Amino acid sequence: MRKTLLASAAILGATGGLAVAQTAPNPSQGQYIAPLLGGPSAQNNNNSWTTAIPGGAATPTPGTVVIRLNGKVYAEADLSYGTGLQTAAHTIVPASGAASNAAGYKLNPVGIASYFRLYPGIDGMATNGLRYGAAVEIRENFEGGNSFSVSSAPSTVAGSTAITTNLPSGTATSGTNASASGVSSAQTLFVRRAFVYLAADNVGMVRLGQQDGLPGLFDYAGTFTTGSWDGGIGNINNSGFQGVTPNQYLISWPFLSGNGTEYGDNKVVFLTPQFFGFDFGAEYGPNQGNSFTNSATSDPYAVGPCNTASANCVSVTSGTDSSRWINRFGLGGRYTGTFAGFTLQGYGVWITSGKANIAGGGVQASPANLAANPAVAGLAGGGTAAGSLKYDGQSMFNGGLALTYLGITLNADTTLGRTNGSNALDPSGGAPMAAELVGLSYAFGPFSIGADAAIIDSQGSVDLVHTSQRHELAVAVGGAYKIAPGINLALEYQYEQKHQGAFNFNTSASGVASGNNIHGQGLTLATIVNW
Repeated sequence: MRKTLLASAAILGATGGLAVAQTAPNPSQGQYIAPLLGGPSAQNNNNSWTTAIPGGAATPTPGTVVIRLNGKVYAEADLSYGTGLQTAAHTIVPASGAASNAAGYKLNPVGIASYFRLYPGIDGMATNGLRYGAAVEIRENFEGGNSFSVSSAPSTVAGSTAITTNLPSGTATSGTNASASGVSSAQTLFVRRAFVYLAADNVGMVRLGQQDGLPGLFDYAGTFTTGSWDGGIGNINNSGFQGVTPNQYLISWPFLSGNGTEYGDNKVVFLTPQFFGFDFGAEYGPNQGNSFTNSATSDPYAVGPCNTASANCVSVTSGTDSSRWINRFGLGGRYTGTFAGFTLQGYGVWITSGKANIAGGGVQASPANLAANPAVAGLAGGGTAAGSLKYDGQSMFNGGLALTYLGITLNADTTLGRTNGSNALDPSGGAPMAAELVGLSYAFGPFSIGADAAIIDSQGSVDLVHTSQRHELAVAVGGAYKIAPGINLALEYQYEQKHQGAFNFNTSASGVASGNNIHGQGLTLATIVNW
């Protein structure tokens, strides 16, 4: 961000043109990166704009290609506390929702975490000026930390009862010792983004594959959402604190940019050239995944082979799961301009989708919850049977504004309409999404400081339509220091709070009067190396 994030220079005729400040918005290294700051990305200055702009990735000349293998290694020390995290025992429970044993569960407030990512890609230019290329993002995957089995009854080894810990009667555990080797060997690699593109300065750009849609592309370098001050920790969007916290304690991220639920599906995106500071785009995605999975067979990471009569196929338009969107369209525009030293940026995207259907128009809303809480039955969506649930197709607006002057940036982003949580369908009759985020940051030399805050109101639990809705709040404060080119030291404090009446966040059960309010807070110190 430094003096300005992005700057429009002179207007370059009817087809327009884009001039961007040579200094990258993130002081950690000399390149543009998006949508997450603090390192390289599958996005770069060649494949995210119709006209290639100056940046960290070299722009090819006619008849040449540029091959890249960027990467990132992130390591943090973290300290986290929160309701249900570090308070009374028995609050963290198994994923199944079963009651914990008498020993209870409690997280260590101190942790150390690390991950790495790779960004191979190619950018080329034909002799006639046509630009083309491809980009991939490879990430490290983490399985659950249980590399050993645990049971509630003693086992015998060679005729002897296994040694148990000093737990109350009936809670003895047994199993092999936890192994660091077992934990690390469960880590795998997976592909997060993989797309190709074709572009001509006077015609536009087409991108095809597993990639960001318009919100992620228009929010280039996290201008409207993550900001540039955190140096790569991640901010409210799955920050260092959130990355080490159980899923039920994470707040929703409805702002789409930088959200895996948005860029994880395959789509086609078209971007126009720039006209007087404006450019426009359109996108289409047929389903929530990759159509190659239609032929996938059973493996350790899949539920089973694709069956066209089941929800295991992402392409089915009817079956057993009505909570999936299909045929998703987006239209939007972006503006960048500079006036008397001020840089003004803004974007807006409207998104709509269809929905999968099942016989009768609904699906049972968490049968286990409904059986345990009869008062909830029949309230969720008005389906054909008690407790059946219908969903609406998406219809939402996502947009943002950012103003920069003398290194100070004020940014904001909002999502409004028919969606729930992180890019999911809203149940019929459920509360609409109303989410707002605002940030303020200042960059000076190798230092950057700032703060972000978000308020998110949505339906939340689909079992509680007409009963309650979810309210979430998050605040992040921190800064970063560029130790040397390619390495950042970043510090961030984050606080988040969630509330939904009659919903227990510890057990994910509806119709329960306890566990309706949770909060978490954490301090993260990270060292981030990019190349």
